[in-house]
Amino acid sequence: MSRALTCAEMRALEKRAIEEAGIPAIVLMENAGRAVASEAERMAPTGRIVAVCGRGNNAGDGFAAARHLDIAGRDVRVLVFEPSRLAGDALVNYRALRFSRVELVEAAAGPDAVRSAVAGASLVLDAVFGTGLSGPLREPWPAVVEAMNAPGVPILAVDVPSGLDADTGSTLGAAVRAARTVTFHAPKAGFAAARPFTGDVVVAAIGIPSRLS
Repeated sequence: MSRALTCAEMRALEKRAIEEAGIPAIVLMENAGRAVASEAERMAPTGRIVAVCGRGNNAGDGFAAARHLDIAGRDVRVLVFEPSRLAGDALVNYRALRFSRVELVEAAAGPDAVRSAVAGASLVLDAVFGTGLSGPLREPWPAVVEAMNAPGVPILAVDVPSGLDADTGSTLGAAVRAARTVTFHAPKAGFAAARPFTGDVVVAAIGIPSRLS
C-alpha cells in the first residue's frame, strides 16, 4: 500500500499530474468515479444505490460513479443539494447525468431530503464533503450527516467520510460512519485513527503517474 498522505500532499500531487503530466482534472475525476462504481457493485450486487452529493469535486466523483452504475444497468438515485451552486468538473458530470436513466432529486440541504432519498436503498454513496473540508460543520450539515447514518443502510464513502478531518482522523462536529471508503491514490494520514468512520479502506488508482509519487 502507498504511504499515507496529508490532504495538502494529495492536492499537490494532483496539481503536478494536471500541470506537469498534462492529465486533465476531469480524467482523474472520471477514473475516481469508475473506481467508486466498481466498489459499489461489489458491496451491493442488487437493489437501489443512492448517491448523496454536495457541491464540490467530491460530488463530481459521485456523479461520475452514478453514471457508470447506470451504464452497468443499476437502479440509481442521486440526491444533489442546490445544483445551481455546482461549478467546474463537478458541473460537467452533473450535466452528463441528464443523458442517463439516473433519478435526479434536487433539494435544499437538510435531513428530510436525505431520509426520503435513501428510503429502500441497498447502499448509500457519501459524496458530500471530501478533503477540502476545513473547520467544523455548520447546520444543516451535521443533521444531514446524522440522517445518512441513521437508517442503518451501508455507506460507501467517496475518498473521505464526510465530516472527517482526513489529516487527524478527528470529526468536525459530525461524520459519516462508512462501512467502506474508496480513497484515491493513497490512504489519508488520519485514516489509521478513524476506523469507526472509514470502515474498510480501499485505495483506488486514478491515473496519477508513478514517477510523480
